[in-house]
Amino acid sequence: MLDYELIKKTEEFLKQKFDKAIYLNEHPEAKAYRLEHTYRVANIGHEIALKEGFDETEMVIACLLHDIAYCEDFKEEGWKEHGRRSAHISRPFLQDLGIPADRINDICYGIAIHVDKKADFPGENTPFALSVRDADNIDRFDAYRIHETLTNDKFLEMSYMEKTEYITKRLSKLRELREVPFGTETANEMWRSRLEFYIIFFEKLSNQLKKSTNVIED
Repeated sequence: MLDYELIKKTEEFLKQKFDKAIYLNEHPEAKAYRLEHTYRVANIGHEIALKEGFDETEMVIACLLHDIAYCEDFKEEGWKEHGRRSAHISRPFLQDLGIPADRINDICYGIAIHVDKKADFPGENTPFALSVRDADNIDRFDAYRIHETLTNDKFLEMSYMEKTEYITKRLSKLRELREVPFGTETANEMWRSRLEFYIIFFEKLSNQLKKSTNVIED
């Protein structure tokens, strides 16, 4: 069961940090995206926790805080550090919430490793900790992300051949990703389901594209 009081405090902390971020406030579209992504990850994490028997509140809190380091200004090469920085920012807040020390470390470890699987403090790759990264990765494959990716890659501006090559590469990569292992069976099932949705979409797009230049012979 969710402790909405703790979750509300976490939401307020997150938004306060984002509201003071120079870059995010100069780029409102980036701020909106980061917050929306954070909530989607939190909801995915909640689903994993519910089905795996993890503490639901702790998982939602971990996911809400996983990208909080975006409140800081970092150069492109500093992107890999944002998981570890998010853990550093989160720890004193979690202590103020009264969460037990061992659980704080598990939460922070999950946050720290979600980018590149590395932390700058001791911890274990528990199913709970791995699930923060899993939820983040699963959010990369949903209906919104298809729209976002095609828009960012300027798909509509491509030539017919460019579109064909683009779809072929996407499908090849998606089929490879089917075998990526996750920390829990719930996450594995969610991952496979989302990938199948992606594959079906791009297969349909490919089929439609093939019918866009001539009449197909019987």
